[in-house]
Amino acid sequence: MSRQLELPLEYGGEAPGGRRSEEDAVAAHGTERSGTGGLMEAALEPSNLRAALKRVRQNKGSPGVDGMTVEELPGYLLEHWAGLRERLLDGSYQPQAVKRVEIPKAGGGVRQLGIPTVVDRFIQQALLQVLGPRIDPSFSEHSHGFRPGRGAHGAVREARGYVEAGYRWVVDVDLEKFFDRVNHDVLMDRLAKRIPDVRVLGLIRRYLKAGMFANGLVVERHEGTPQGGPLSPLLANVLLDEVDKELERRGHRFVRYADDCNVYVRSERAGERVMGLLRKLYGRLRLRVNEAKSAVAPAVSRSFLGFSFWYGPGGAVKCRVADKAMTAMKEKVRWMTRRTVGQSLGEVVGRLRAFLLGWKAYFRLAETPGVFRRLDQWIRHRLRALQLKQWKRGRTAYHALRALGAPGDLAAQIAAGTRRWWHTSHRYLHVVLTNRFFARLGLPQLAP
Repeated sequence: MSRQLELPLEYGGEAPGGRRSEEDAVAAHGTERSGTGGLMEAALEPSNLRAALKRVRQNKGSPGVDGMTVEELPGYLLEHWAGLRERLLDGSYQPQAVKRVEIPKAGGGVRQLGIPTVVDRFIQQALLQVLGPRIDPSFSEHSHGFRPGRGAHGAVREARGYVEAGYRWVVDVDLEKFFDRVNHDVLMDRLAKRIPDVRVLGLIRRYLKAGMFANGLVVERHEGTPQGGPLSPLLANVLLDEVDKELERRGHRFVRYADDCNVYVRSERAGERVMGLLRKLYGRLRLRVNEAKSAVAPAVSRSFLGFSFWYGPGGAVKCRVADKAMTAMKEKVRWMTRRTVGQSLGEVVGRLRAFLLGWKAYFRLAETPGVFRRLDQWIRHRLRALQLKQWKRGRTAYHALRALGAPGDLAAQIAAGTRRWWHTSHRYLHVVLTNRFFARLGLPQLAP
């Protein structure tokens, strides 16, 4: 069978000429069942393997420590899957170290990721597709992060509902380096109550203990579940669900998204009691509350998942973009429209379009049309100033403006002010580079 297929299929069947897809070829190795009916066998079912391979290829991502790319994965599996499968079934498979990658956080500092190899991402994805449907239904209804059919918007809506109902104080808890501090023994104890297959448990423990490759060295890990692997979010939810269930049992109104948990109460005094309770509950899991970032405060004074609340007419509780999220957005736009960007205006708008459409989709819950209108004006101002700066010389600006349909006197006036590019772009250039001009370039409008 050819290992490099020209027309890979997505869901089985045969390719032209009778060739099966790479997904099917890999899955075919999983058809021999041991008869135990365990979770490991379910993870190695052909249909599950096809779905896992498809998801890993769609997600793309950078190579792990072995340098193998997502594009190289199907060919590698065709050659080596039989041996990998055998080691997974007999419990001898040993994951490779994860590659440490640091990405900047919006509020400063860095977030540490652990990137598994593409083979380990494929295996973890296959496990996730079996474990997720088994475990997820038992999670709290107040948990929204990394769960099917749930997301940040649902969490924000639930939080707003509590504030509207009169629970106007929030216990805002930040866990100190949560993903780096997960205790392996505590996590495995909770997993053992949900997963009956000891081979799956053993494999998860080996994933937890796989080394971290950084600066040319592999460092052993004795705690933490690095972000970057498909299983990490599910493992985090398994661990934190214990606190969720205790809060439910006590009748508290709370919302959790991954390791961000907010509890809503009616008074500061009640909030202080809940904060003390949470310190104890997280302490049982060997986790620490970050006292510097956690607080009991009025709900409108804190942010949650990039949003904050404000009181509109009649005391209605409304959403807005939190200050930190707005600052991060403006910093991103400033960088993309910097004077030294080295791209044409059309290219800059093309890059801005992708960013702004994603930002607009996420913050569509914000009920501040005036803020968004001012943002639109500010972005267009920066783009006009950028174009004026790129024309550089007055003569170049004059001819470009005339080509855009500007009257001669206006073109001359703008061209004479190219050195005062920020002032001139605001005072005159909007007459030529109009809102409609930017719309034709593809610049999205944030305001409704």
